[in-house]
Amino acid sequence: MMANPPFYALEGKRVFVAGHRGMVGSALVRRLGSEGCSVLTSTRNELDLKNQGSVRAWFAANRPDAVFLAAAKVGGILANDAYPADFLYDNLMIEANIIEASFTSGVEKLLFLGSSCIYPKFAAQPITEEALLTGPLEPTNEWYAIAKIAGIKLAQAYRRQYGCNYISAMPTNLYGPGDNFDLRSSHVMPALIRKAHEAKLSGDAQIEIWGTGTPRREFLHVDDCADACVHLMKVYSASEHVNVGSGEDLTILELTRLICAAVGFQGAIVHDLTKPDGTPRKLMSADKLRTLGWSPKISLIDGIKGAYDWFQRESATARVSA
Repeated sequence: MMANPPFYALEGKRVFVAGHRGMVGSALVRRLGSEGCSVLTSTRNELDLKNQGSVRAWFAANRPDAVFLAAAKVGGILANDAYPADFLYDNLMIEANIIEASFTSGVEKLLFLGSSCIYPKFAAQPITEEALLTGPLEPTNEWYAIAKIAGIKLAQAYRRQYGCNYISAMPTNLYGPGDNFDLRSSHVMPALIRKAHEAKLSGDAQIEIWGTGTPRREFLHVDDCADACVHLMKVYSASEHVNVGSGEDLTILELTRLICAAVGFQGAIVHDLTKPDGTPRKLMSADKLRTLGWSPKISLIDGIKGAYDWFQRESATARVSA
């Protein structure tokens, strides 16, 4: 890492947020609103990020100074297993086209957003950045993980060969406004929020969680993630990616209790022991990000309350899937 990397000011810049309608992308747009920059966005109907010619033409016409590459094809375990070619191809094309077009159009700085699934399934805890490519991936999402690893390496390759100021950030499990609350495809936090909410409305005596509830997981509010990414864009310039997380974890049972309290569900929590626990622990080291001067501001309790408020508003307008 550079001892004193140059500060990159966003004020007055044209900043492209690729994937602005996603949870992370929309949080980035919110955060950039206070930076004095012009935020550029483009919908899928306006720009197919998988089409190299279209991406090149868009960059040539719009000339962004900086890029946050938050666009990706995402999904849960079932989707990854059912559509491995789509997850690998689509994500490879999106990141390759944007990074290449950034180079050819003279973008000053780019931040590529990856995922904690890039790390080996059995990586030592907490997971440091150096753990990348030191062991086998989790088979259920390896297609997505390989694409994200390729994005990191592509950013590194353009830095090494052409001196491009491209960096990468690897977020932990994110939650907050814009999350997916569809029980068929959502992650653990929004799924538990929805289950507790519906149990409260139905007057149920209990809610059920998978397994023993002992696995430990880390969570970061998406607005904190966006703030960390803006911070990295300003102060960081080096080849190695940076973990973006809270640096703290808790058990699934502890999480469930916090969610029930936030939702106002007072029933019992029961365990379906026929369901698997999954990986015992998944915590990323936050040491590198802390040394760069950033730490999260939103507590887990406040974040859960805010996520629940957002879910209730979206449910009222029928924007949350059944």
